[in-house]
Amino acid sequence: MHTAHLSVGGNDLSIETGKLAKQADGAVIVRYGETVVLVTACYTPTQREGIDFLPLTVDFRENTYASGRIPGGFFKREGKPTEKEVLTSRLIDRPIRPLFPSAWHHETQVVALVLSSDVDNDPDVLGLTGASAALALSSMPLERTIAAVRVGLIDGEFLVNPTYEERQKSRLDLIVAGSTDAIVMVEAGATELSEEELLTALETGHGAIQQIVNTIDEMATVVGKKKLSIEAPVIDGALVTRVEGQVFGPLTDAMKLPDKLESYTQVDKVLGELIESFEEEESDQKLQAKQIFTTLKEKVLRDEILEHGQRLDGRKFDEIRDISSEIGLLPRVHGSAVFTRGETQALVTATLGTSADQQKIEGVAGEIYKRFMLHYNFPPFSVGEVKFLRGPGRREIGHGNLAERSLVPMIPSEDECPYTLRVVSDILESNGSSSMATVCGASLALMDAGIPLKSPVAGVAMGLILDGTTNRHAILSDIAGAEDHYGDMDFKVAGTRTGITALQMDIKVSGITTDIMRDALEQAKAGRFHILDKMETTIESPRDSISTYAPRIVTITIPVDKIRDIIGPGGKTIRSIVDRTGVKIDVEDDGRVNIASADDESAKKAITIIEELTASPELNKTYLGKVQRITDFGAFIEILPGIDGLLHVSEIAHYRVANVRDEIQEGDQVLVKVINVDPSGKVRLSRKALLPAPSGPDADGDTASPKNSQSPSSDTPPRSRARSRGPRGRS
Repeated sequence: MHTAHLSVGGNDLSIETGKLAKQADGAVIVRYGETVVLVTACYTPTQREGIDFLPLTVDFRENTYASGRIPGGFFKREGKPTEKEVLTSRLIDRPIRPLFPSAWHHETQVVALVLSSDVDNDPDVLGLTGASAALALSSMPLERTIAAVRVGLIDGEFLVNPTYEERQKSRLDLIVAGSTDAIVMVEAGATELSEEELLTALETGHGAIQQIVNTIDEMATVVGKKKLSIEAPVIDGALVTRVEGQVFGPLTDAMKLPDKLESYTQVDKVLGELIESFEEEESDQKLQAKQIFTTLKEKVLRDEILEHGQRLDGRKFDEIRDISSEIGLLPRVHGSAVFTRGETQALVTATLGTSADQQKIEGVAGEIYKRFMLHYNFPPFSVGEVKFLRGPGRREIGHGNLAERSLVPMIPSEDECPYTLRVVSDILESNGSSSMATVCGASLALMDAGIPLKSPVAGVAMGLILDGTTNRHAILSDIAGAEDHYGDMDFKVAGTRTGITALQMDIKVSGITTDIMRDALEQAKAGRFHILDKMETTIESPRDSISTYAPRIVTITIPVDKIRDIIGPGGKTIRSIVDRTGVKIDVEDDGRVNIASADDESAKKAITIIEELTASPELNKTYLGKVQRITDFGAFIEILPGIDGLLHVSEIAHYRVANVRDEIQEGDQVLVKVINVDPSGKVRLSRKALLPAPSGPDADGDTASPKNSQSPSSDTPPRSRARSRGPRGRS
């Protein structure tokens, strides 16, 4: 067993091997705080024949026992991967995939299992670092070692591996992966961060990464396995010359056609003519010719950019494709937009719901609720293909998450906008950067729905063509599909006019320098501003009102101790309100009550009922109450639902009342005034305070009830109660 320790972000990071999963080709346990992740790496002994890609599978799993929880559901065991697990699997896959030699065609699998999870440290970056360490210790040949950290920004200070609590306060949630000399992957969400702030964050993260990589390399030197040697297939030089001479010109012409599908058709035609030129006995050469042809497609693109200074579609390096957009396309949805950029088109809809529509997410860290969701769909017809329509794959989940992250900082708070929001992006055409088209379309759809976005968000995908020998490079704005496929970088940047809200970067080369990153960010900023200008010509600000088909939500606040009055025993009261008004009511723990209805009248009726149920008696306020019970000393009158007050016999009238029932009866409605509310909540009422006061000699109020006395003459006042008794004597 061998363990290495180092300090990262003020905490101990340990990487251990030789204790668990010893039959895996490479296995490590990564510990940070009380979060523990086991990562293994294995491969099949034989290579897959006839493929030109790396058959790599990455699986990240969070066991609920890691946090001392039992999973929900009937079976009480982990089911299909959660969205967090899918996203983390992609997070690990993207930076380690370029580490393998191009000739490595063994089935390869990396598995990361979360064994323990504390309340402070996210296991995702530990899984990525662990994957690199397991591969470095294995017998699989890799070009370099990488590691990953998370970076936050709180009060102007950059933090390495911030805790969950610190991330809630942070303006930045950045995951960066890299080697000792370069950054290879970036994943970030931010609250309108400037380009310079982001660069500083990357430099901070890279400094910590270098320490981790050096530690892993030292471990590999001590306990790592001997690396396998992989021989790249030998290509006949004469065959290369023959193929290039035959197809380079026609291939270039085909790839420069402006229409994507037409270009693909012509490229396939050139390939078909090439294959037909070989004799039957040259079957081996046919296979190699196909490989050479693929290499030539990349050469055509790179030569046009680096040698001739132009892109295949004729654009300048910083030029954005033609943009058009439209809102309100679909009459019955709450908000809709079509955003088209070049041959990429997204149909985006926005749907408004109540808090009951929030998404409940169960994970190793516990349960959370989302009130903003963005779902991305990529149907096969968007690229002219025929495939089965199935559920979302890893790519769809990843692209949707990136677009969602881009918009989250601009979504108004629940106090400002009590709606649950679901955005769906259906890609109708695709030729590069459909996730960024989704960001733009989502902003338009939400504004069409009347959602008060803090600012509209736009996104652009940047590319890079790099000559590793001469270090010549070209940064490309708004990359098309071929530039993404054959280029060296896919760098997506989303944000507002104020700053960056999301970032995702994948590098196919060994890494990029800070200078290239800075230039790419500045060029992306110019592209983002251009796109925002185009979007503002469609809709400049959110609509003043929401769709007539969206629910009307009114929010009122009640005292927390009154929540039980609305709910009632077993929910009886709230069900009664819903039945009487037809509204939908959501009561929050902080006293906020959201009332959703199809019309204003129903909402007003529900509000009136709730206000009555939760009102407290106010001193000196008049109420029309109902007599509930009569006693010898007065009457109990319900002035508010569930709240009675005592109307003492002395407060019924200005004259003396001998019998309460002579004045009022059970069920009578009586106008009364609150004259006292004691600390215990007991309410004293007065009726006579609302009656005209008597005048003349009777102004003291000490008179008998007219119902129990003779009508006095004008000059003979009624006797007071004390005088009417007279002196007592013996019989």
